[in-house]
Amino acid sequence: MALALSLGQRGQGTCWPNPAVGCVIVRDGRIVGRGWTQPGGRPHGETQALAQAGESARGATAYVSLEPCSHHGQTPPCAEALIKAGVSRVVSAIEDSDPRVAGQGFAMLREAGIEVTTGVLADQAARDHAGFFLKTEQGRPFVTLKLASSFDGRIATSSGHSKWITGPIARRAVHAMRARHDAVMVGAGTARADDPSLTVRDLGIEAQPVRVVVSRHLDIPLMGQLARTASQIPVWLCHGPSPDPERARAWEGLGARLIPCALEEHHIDAADLLQQLGQAGLTRVFCEGGSALAASLLADDLVDELVGFSAGLTIGAEGLSAIGSLGLETLDAAPRFELIEARAVGPDVLHRWARSLR
Repeated sequence: MALALSLGQRGQGTCWPNPAVGCVIVRDGRIVGRGWTQPGGRPHGETQALAQAGESARGATAYVSLEPCSHHGQTPPCAEALIKAGVSRVVSAIEDSDPRVAGQGFAMLREAGIEVTTGVLADQAARDHAGFFLKTEQGRPFVTLKLASSFDGRIATSSGHSKWITGPIARRAVHAMRARHDAVMVGAGTARADDPSLTVRDLGIEAQPVRVVVSRHLDIPLMGQLARTASQIPVWLCHGPSPDPERARAWEGLGARLIPCALEEHHIDAADLLQQLGQAGLTRVFCEGGSALAASLLADDLVDELVGFSAGLTIGAEGLSAIGSLGLETLDAAPRFELIEARAVGPDVLHRWARSLR
């Protein structure tokens, strides 16, 4: 099952809106087939593993990181494929929360006389599939908030200079994280100040994440890197209800997708923003700031994981804060997360924090 989970992780960032599922088929103590959900969401992991196993699947045990699907979509049900292949046992990590499945895949297998074991490494599976579960249960994607800051929590000097707070090894790690998410998201201020490309570079990655910019007025440079590459790599602009018509037409002409979102006071409503992204199919979003967008997501309890890269330099109180105002008066009201990882990344420190998913 650990191998099935690791295989499933290979599909993260490339198979949305489908879940990233891994499958391992074992017969007589030997692995005869393995697979994971392919880019675009098809073929599914079980289909890949069965194709590799061939006739060796008959009488074998299939280890699957998520309940095999039981409904007809663009491909036949994976539960049906396992039955036809003649497997004798299916071991699954966790039940699918999609109402089209939700236990029906297990029931189909049992009705066919296949032994079914569930709950193996379920906690890890819940974290791996958290984005898919959130989309099916709450309509929004899993949100990772990444911040690279100085020791004193600043992301730039008072003049806005920020390149580079962390070193090249940390930046390479960020690219690997981008690759495992469906989209990379920033606020308009970051897009204007940094002119980022938001792509995965130097890792041999072909399928790029969607680039999402949250900009109420669409006031993003039309000559920047995002604009120049919008026809090759998707750019989605999440804007308010009344964007400038000329800017809207210009961005659409460049190939960007415009997504209208509701307002909360004078900024984009974070909850509606994520609902819109969920409806568009995204399951995992990697937010890289800036401070106002980070504060908005945190204030609405919409951050599922924090990723921090801390560098051994200090900038001082005049520097730009990593997170905007949250309006807190007591610590009891502050969002809290649980440390799940801390390690050195070159001269910098990576720390990851998560909240309970279920």
